[in-house]
Amino acid sequence: MITVTIDGKKPPLTYPKLKTVLQLLHNLNLRVNDALIIRDGELLTPDRHLWPGDEITVRRVVSRG
Repeated sequence: MITVTIDGKKPPLTYPKLKTVLQLLHNLNLRVNDALIIRDGELLTPDRHLWPGDEITVRRVVSRG
């Protein structure tokens, strides 16, 4: 299971079979540049693998002009 917290506001989501950050983004209906994906303080690129037991934080990127 991979635990995903989005912006720290919602209860965490769990996904049993994600393999990459890109799959996570697709499941969340986000594009590559819409959010930062963080694992243990490290930013992850879309090609990075996710492992069972990972705790991922998703921070949406918002431009305010």
